[in-house]
Amino acid sequence: MNGYAQNKDDVLKRLRRVEGQVRGIERMVESDKYCIDVLTQVSAATKALESVALSLLADHVSHCVAEAAAEGGPVAVQKIREANEAIARLVRS
Repeated sequence: MNGYAQNKDDVLKRLRRVEGQVRGIERMVESDKYCIDVLTQVSAATKALESVALSLLADHVSHCVAEAAAEGGPVAVQKIREANEAIARLVRS
């Protein structure tokens, strides 16, 4: 079971909201809105998507990584490595 299983509905709701924001940005560009206004909305959508990513990461660490760490062994090492790599991707973006 995925770490976000208990929050799946919330994650989906937040992703749909981001999708709506992106469609709104597309309409702004189609309507030739002012560059700064478009950039402001891009920033808002980016932050919303980052918030979803952080929520998924927190769920992964508290569920998948914690479970694997309790078991120990190579699976724990793999899950910790995956979490570290995911954090690095988020920090770089």
